[in-house]
Amino acid sequence: MKSKLYFTAIMFLGMMGVSNAQAQNPECMTNLSIFSEHAKVKNYEAAYEPWKMVYETCPQLNNAIYVYGERILNDKIEKASAADKGKFVNELMGLYDNKLKHFASKTSIGETMVDKAMVKYDNKMADDAEMYGMLSDAFTKDQANFKNPKALYIYFSSLVDLNKAGSKDLQEVFDVYDAVTEKIEGENEKLTGQIAKLLPKEEAGTLTSKEKSRLKSYNSYSEVYGKIAGSIDSKLGPLADCGNLIPLYEKSFEEKKGDVVWVKRAVGLMFNKECTDDPMFQKLFEAQLKLDPSADAYVYGGTLKMKNGDTQAALADFDKALSLETDNDKKSKIAYKVAVINKRKGSKSTARSYAQKAIDANPANGRAYLLIANLYATSANDCGSTPFEKRAIYWKAADMARQAGRVDPSLSGSASQAANSYSAKAPSKEMIFSSGMAGKTVSFSCWAGGSVKVPSL
Repeated sequence: MKSKLYFTAIMFLGMMGVSNAQAQNPECMTNLSIFSEHAKVKNYEAAYEPWKMVYETCPQLNNAIYVYGERILNDKIEKASAADKGKFVNELMGLYDNKLKHFASKTSIGETMVDKAMVKYDNKMADDAEMYGMLSDAFTKDQANFKNPKALYIYFSSLVDLNKAGSKDLQEVFDVYDAVTEKIEGENEKLTGQIAKLLPKEEAGTLTSKEKSRLKSYNSYSEVYGKIAGSIDSKLGPLADCGNLIPLYEKSFEEKKGDVVWVKRAVGLMFNKECTDDPMFQKLFEAQLKLDPSADAYVYGGTLKMKNGDTQAALADFDKALSLETDNDKKSKIAYKVAVINKRKGSKSTARSYAQKAIDANPANGRAYLLIANLYATSANDCGSTPFEKRAIYWKAADMARQAGRVDPSLSGSASQAANSYSAKAPSKEMIFSSGMAGKTVSFSCWAGGSVKVPSL
């Protein structure tokens, strides 16, 4: 029996990689095989003792010590009495430290710090101040590897709660909000970029099994980031109303006007929260133009010109912004901002034109698809002469909304909700039957143009 276990361990180690020196210890090798077999079938109670022997005696033997050890200790924590829980929590936190020490290539400082913080959070062993301190430290020291969506939310949420309690100021809330949302957007852009590469193969039915698995994983993570982003915005809530933003920026402007990061984030947040009518927006825009006369600055300049009624000059600024930007993802964001500006002004055709430019620059820009969908849906009364024709535009809107969720799963919730709402407003089966339009095409003579094919009954 012992020789069989030893052989199993050799095979296991051959696949996982081992420390040569510690592989010479036959007891560690045998117990590695024993605990890994138990852990694979989730018999964590039986796995604990052999795992503990290997962990304490041969900590460099195999990364499986840490992969399965995390599961074994979480099981212990879940089942422990109140008196014993702290012991296993500390053991798990030590496990994360030792993984970083012995298998640094399998983890990172940021991941380790976040894992330790989340153990405390999940077991209600830290208050808001300690959670914020631990996660702020992790974000500052290793932002690149701070990717845990739940931890990103808790990082921001604990700060908002501390602000409400009077121990953190509002400027810090906005600073962390900007940093966290930028992080989420960046991670989601990586995911949607990978999704965009695989979607044509999925549509053609040529995805390999590995590619199907990757696409499923990318979609899942993107959806989670989307939910977290929504939760963070909800948590920020009225704190970012113009009534709070404007006096805060007025108070800090003289001190911060030379800080390009602060200025760009301030003007961006005022733009997103539609605080552009206030003179503070112009002051911030002018400060950004002085510090960083980049493409975004021309977008904000165009916004002001549009508000002053100089549409031609505004459009020139918008086009200047697009011509200056060479990065396609950034160009797409700029075009989307311009589309939003024109939508607010009621220029639907121009808004769609810029939204399409956003899609051309980055086919994964789901927000641009949602914007076009909304433009179509709000044009029903202008795009037909009969009730049936007017409602037919909702099919077009629903298609665009569905595409938004397809290219950017982080928007799947809002995209699905919009698509269902639009589909419900499109002609019903009874209307299709009574009109005799089943399978026919409805063309739109309004600004939207194009056509839709009526579903067959």
